[in-house]
Amino acid sequence: MSPDAVDVPIKDEMIRLGQFLKLANLIESGAEAKPVIADGLVTVNGEVESRRGRQLVVGDVVSLAGQSARVASGEAEIDVPW
Repeated sequence: MSPDAVDVPIKDEMIRLGQFLKLANLIESGAEAKPVIADGLVTVNGEVESRRGRQLVVGDVVSLAGQSARVASGEAEIDVPW
């Protein structure tokens, strides 16, 4: 897992991949999730993921375009560096 991944807190026990990409600011809108996932540009824990509805849990690391975000527990607002 990437040591330079940014922790992105979620308020529930899990979150779907498409929602997490938007929450982590890896994409600008929810509509972008489907094509970037379908094109094989998103990895979860180092493996290409093709399911937008993939359920992520605390500790999962999502990467896109050289940026990584780790699912973290909590409700704190975040300020990702990109």
